[in-house]
Parts: sequence; structure tokens; C-alpha cells
Amino acid sequence: MSKKMIDKVNKEERFNKILAENSDRIRRICNYYNSNSENQKDMYQEVLVNIWKSLDNFRGDSMVSTWVYRVAVNTSLSFTGKNFRQMKLMVSSDSQNLNSIIDDESLLEKHREEAMLNRLQNELNQLSVIDKALISLMLEGLSMKEIADVIGIKESNVKVKIHRIKEQLKSKLSGGRHE
Repeated sequence: MSKKMIDKVNKEERFNKILAENSDRIRRICNYYNSNSENQKDMYQEVLVNIWKSLDNFRGDSMVSTWVYRVAVNTSLSFTGKNFRQMKLMVSSDSQNLNSIIDDESLLEKHREEAMLNRLQNELNQLSVIDKALISLMLEGLSMKEIADVIGIKESNVKVKIHRIKEQLKSKLSGGRHE
């Protein structure tokens, strides 16, 4: 077998392993960024294409899962194209790590009710694109360092931004005013 064939087989094996370990993550990211199931499928396929295309360039400087998140988030943002400002972040009561956004357990219990979840959804969709990306990665359970690696900003900046987002959400959802 030629070196080119061996390299192709190795790439396919690496791709299949990445897919086996990360397909659920990729689907959740696609679900966060689009409510339409057909668009979610298209976005998922686009993420897979981008992973395949960039697999040869992955140097291993970060964990594979961090790299996959970066590709998935960037692809999702690109997929929305010029409509990124109208992009909706889709969460549900069974979204993983929902309590990481709402620290107050009593507020979280209220948010499990459909009306409150809708308010949370509306507030999340008022966030900037970068803030939506931060929240989607928080919902995935990534550490502050991993989020920083995916987004490409300093960890301290991630912590400050997430703290501000959480305070803003808490204030708005508890009936307080936030400037």
C-alpha cells in the first residue's frame, strides 16, 4: 500500500474516532444555534466536513474535544452567515448544565417551568454573539480554560464575561433591573 493510501486510511480512522467520541457534542452545539431540525442536520454535516478538512492541520496543541468545539462553534456561527445577530441560542429544561448559568437554585427551579424557561430563552437571545457562544460552551460543561481555548480569548476575560452575563440574567429573571 502506498504512503498516500496509508495516510488516507489513518485519517479516516482518526476521523471516525473523533466522530464516535464527539458526535453528541456536535449535535448539541448545532441544536443550540438553530431551532430548525433540517438546518441542524445541515449544520451538523457542515461541521463534519470542516473537521475532515482541517484534520490534517490539527497539531494536538489542545485536547481533541476542545478543537472539535472550536470547529463546531465557528462553523455554527459561519452557517448563520449574515444573520448571526438574529441567531437564537436554543435551550430546554433538560439542557445539560443549565444550573451553571443560574447559580440560584430557587430561581433554577422556577425556570424549569415552561414560562420561566421561555423568559430565560428570550434573555439568552438578547446576548451578543460572543456571549451566546460562551453560554453554549458553559452548557456543554467546559471549564473556563477550555472555553478560553475554544473562543480564543484569555481565561480571565472568559470568567469576567460569564460573571457579567450571569449577573445580568439573574437580575432580569428575578424581576430586578439591569442597566
